[in-house]
Amino acid sequence: MLLPIGDDNRDRKRTPLVNYSLIAINILVFIFWQHYGLDVRTMFAYATVPGEILTGQDIVTPGQVLVDPYTGNTFEMPGLQPTGVPVYLTLITSMFLHGGWAHLGGNMLYLAICGDNLEDALGHWNYLVFYLLCGCLAGLSHVFATLLLGQNLLIPSMGASGAISAVLGGYIVLFPRKHIYIWMLFFIIAVPALVVVGLWFVFQVINGFGALGGQEAGGVAYAAHIGGFLSGMLLVRRFARKYLALRSGATRRYR
Repeated sequence: MLLPIGDDNRDRKRTPLVNYSLIAINILVFIFWQHYGLDVRTMFAYATVPGEILTGQDIVTPGQVLVDPYTGNTFEMPGLQPTGVPVYLTLITSMFLHGGWAHLGGNMLYLAICGDNLEDALGHWNYLVFYLLCGCLAGLSHVFATLLLGQNLLIPSMGASGAISAVLGGYIVLFPRKHIYIWMLFFIIAVPALVVVGLWFVFQVINGFGALGGQEAGGVAYAAHIGGFLSGMLLVRRFARKYLALRSGATRRYR
């Protein structure tokens, strides 16, 4: 088993207040708003629905009675629910929704490891704007990929992973040589971020191509992962100009 457990934070100067807040909000939303992920109606009301973003209209659909292929039991799957905010704001509300404990745990682990360093480099306000902007771009990537690939425009998508993918994209640009500590069986090894995050992105691309047949691979919006990652890579330098200028000046002084 390979599990990232932390990175080298010896050069961090700021307390990552925004990152701590984002982690807390995600956890509180999952527990108290989504009721530990069991409130499907809330997810179907505030997730990003491509058809709603493309038309600007709130879409409500009837529920369906489905059959569990393993047990044979029937259960009702709610349809799309009325959205209590303008549909375009679901690009933000979906950014704090998770499908289950594993989804939440994996996202918060990567956000905790990489987000603090990115906030340190960008500053508190820039990091928050970067996170929200790239999260929205990740959601739009899913919307337009769904349209272009002819997939179902009424399947809701939770956008938390897209925003965190952007954090990883920004992290790999600014800190490609920073070591991430990996727990591997009975050992902890230090691996360059370029390798760890790079392999994660390759995995997303491979799985994304698996969804090109017209069905989401396992219900995961891989286009949002890829779009978020690329948005983070492309935009992070604009938000980190002061940090990059200081780092460039320090490099010239010590040559």
